[in-house]
Formats: sequence, C-alpha cells, structure tokens
Amino acid sequence: MGIKLINIGFGNIVSANRLVAIVSPESAPIKRIIQEARDRGMLIDATYGRRTRAVII
Repeated sequence: MGIKLINIGFGNIVSANRLVAIVSPESAPIKRIIQEARDRGMLIDATYGRRTRAVII
C-alpha cells in the first residue's frame, strides 16, 4: 500500500490520494477558484507557459 503518484507532465507529479477532481478551466466557477488560489499564493502553475487544458483540484 505505497504512495501512488500521477504524472501531470513536465516532470511534475501529484499524490493520487490528494487529488479531488480534474476539471475544465473554461467555466466561470473554476476561473474564480483559479484566481482566488493565485491571490492567496496557493496556485501551482505546471503549464510552463502553455495553454491550460485542465485544472487539478
């Protein structure tokens, strides 16, 4: 029963047991969540300058 890790690209990994949802960044509520996380300094941008295709919560 080890730690399960998910590769999210560019050498970044996320612990599977901490993952809540993978959602589209296009909806207004998700855009609000992204902006609030950015304002609080809690956002981790793993896009490396590319277009965001999914938001991992």
